[in-house]
Amino acid sequence: MTPAKRAAVPRAARTGNATTSNLVLYGALVANLGIAAAKFVAAAITGSSSMLTEGIHSVVDSGNQVLLLYGQRQAKRQPDALHPFGYGRELYFWAFVVAILIFAVGAGVSIYEGVAHIRKPEPLADPLINYIVLMVAAVLEGASWVISVREFNAARRGAGWWRAMRRSKDPAGFIVLFEDSAALLGLVIAAIGVWASHRLGNPSLDGVASIVIGLVLGLVAIILAREAKGLLIGESADPRLVADIWDVVSRGQGVTAINHVRTIHTSPDAIFAAISADFDDGLDVGAVERLVKELEQDLKRTHPELTSIYIRPEKAEFAVRQVRPQAP
Repeated sequence: MTPAKRAAVPRAARTGNATTSNLVLYGALVANLGIAAAKFVAAAITGSSSMLTEGIHSVVDSGNQVLLLYGQRQAKRQPDALHPFGYGRELYFWAFVVAILIFAVGAGVSIYEGVAHIRKPEPLADPLINYIVLMVAAVLEGASWVISVREFNAARRGAGWWRAMRRSKDPAGFIVLFEDSAALLGLVIAAIGVWASHRLGNPSLDGVASIVIGLVLGLVAIILAREAKGLLIGESADPRLVADIWDVVSRGQGVTAINHVRTIHTSPDAIFAAISADFDDGLDVGAVERLVKELEQDLKRTHPELTSIYIRPEKAEFAVRQVRPQAP
């Protein structure tokens, strides 16, 4: 792709890391609040443990969306003397907090309620209201899930789902997708628990359903925590972008070799790049400074997400060398 064509491509399409739109988060928040209220009413009327667990699950999900929205807002703050590269990675911190909440509150309370219901089962009332609430919840959760899937599909650009999540630098997008997927699976499990309890005349089975829901949430939380931890520690940019940086700098007049290109995301759509390059020995200091400035301008023009670029002149024989990455 030529620089002119590449510059015409929107940044989100080039990197696949644009920040998740508020539509996804607000849609999930509204859906979860409505679902939580309905589930708690159903649990109070019928005594269903799995419905109570599902209500708690929806409350936790609602709180998670609030935290992600807060994280997105905080991440947009401008750099200052204390944080010269900005506050973008604060979103990664709140994403990690969300994963911990899913594990501690969502999974923990679900398993606790399930065990308590098995040890002291309560006969269920007419399950009709449970089925009605589950159907309404499935419609609302399904709508939120469709919105999150569409946005995630737009970012993954044909890559497999698992690979796209591992490469994504925007935790809000895949957290909402995983939450909605877990919620839909939880609704199915809750429905099976309610049905089995009445069909077999064993109310303890409803508690078993709560435990299974808790295990599902625990697994989701572990996956999300692992991904959020990687982002919080710091992950490199997409290999395609790194390879393109390498090519742009290597074509620069007076550049004889690229020693290494190191990148790190400071937010989903902001990248710091540190480049070590060997320049022609015949160039004076002023010429090298001009070349470095031109290379920085070229890189920022073709990749606006490169918010900070550091190019270090360094002799190849004294530098730590890196093999040019291959774009997938």
